[in-house]
Amino acid sequence: MSRFTTGVVVVTAPGPVGMVVSSFTSVSLEPPLVLFCAGNESTTWPRIRETGRFCANVLAAGQESVARRFAGPGDRYDGIRHLTGRHGSPILDGVHAYVDCEIAEEYPGGDHTIVVGRVLELDTGQGTGPLVFHHSRFHDGAGLNAVC
Repeated sequence: MSRFTTGVVVVTAPGPVGMVVSSFTSVSLEPPLVLFCAGNESTTWPRIRETGRFCANVLAAGQESVARRFAGPGDRYDGIRHLTGRHGSPILDGVHAYVDCEIAEEYPGGDHTIVVGRVLELDTGQGTGPLVFHHSRFHDGAGLNAVC
């Protein structure tokens, strides 16, 4: 699966808590739904679940350090600028896009939980390209913005 190119997403929630997820996608346009997958061994996912909401922060090109911060141990918000969104979840500064949601459903998915979110609000960055992950490495997807 490392050959599949994907955007890099940090899921945040009030607390503040946050984690990098490797699976994030749109599910439905009507009603607007998205999903991410949380590892069953995650200690962060139960804290996000408790809040009943989350914000999917799609990282911009150049935000590799943010991805590494939220994938590692310690205070993940140390040195990370963010604002609190209208629905209570942190929105990270400079992201390519964000999707603010309330948790709608959860489904078992092997060693992960599939989390479906009902979209409350979304927005895109100003002229940024995405940070992408391919073949176990981060890549600057800035040129992808022109294709969209």
